[in-house]
Amino acid sequence: MSKTSVAKFNIGQVVRHREFPFRGVVYDVDPEFANSEEWYEALPAGTRPRRDQPFYRLFAENAGSQYVAYVSEQNLLPDLSGEPVQHPQVGDVFDLDEGGGYRRRNARMN
Repeated sequence: MSKTSVAKFNIGQVVRHREFPFRGVVYDVDPEFANSEEWYEALPAGTRPRRDQPFYRLFAENAGSQYVAYVSEQNLLPDLSGEPVQHPQVGDVFDLDEGGGYRRRNARMN
């Protein structure tokens, strides 16, 4: 039986990769690895993350492109730049809030 971790990052939070120059908005969280075995095996053996941790789906961007990324929690840090993410799908799913983060468009204000 595996131990499921509590996600450190939230839907709508802006994060950046610990080693590679990209950042993005979290739009989904898997409590543990839930991608294909082919995806996992394509990673270099020495850099494969543990499977027993949350994995995040991001609307990601780097200096040259926007894309969707699947990243382990161990490889993410909060992005404190305050800069908006320019990925074209962000506006379809999120509204920018006054704190520089994102909230789902269908989320109710309490």
